[in-house]
Amino acid sequence: MRDHAKLYKPLVVVGPSGAGKGTLIEGIKAKYTDKFGFSVSYTTRKPRAGEKHGEHYFFISRDEFEAMIQRQEFIEFCEVHSNYYGTAKS
Repeated sequence: MRDHAKLYKPLVVVGPSGAGKGTLIEGIKAKYTDKFGFSVSYTTRKPRAGEKHGEHYFFISRDEFEAMIQRQEFIEFCEVHSNYYGTAKS
């Protein structure tokens, strides 16, 4: 059985809104179709127009998010403008 932790390393793309993160990610995915995947983050904020649960984010309550924190289900998380955002281990 392969040790996926040794085979795959996360690439984290961060930046402020409008910096071009989505454009960069789409370019990487298009060029390296078999090398990169994309994780959908969790957030406690409300969806914006056109956003879909499970596609853009997993939209959950603050209580649900905090329970996930307690169960150590996130690789990383932070609080921004009174909302949580995080990447689940799953």
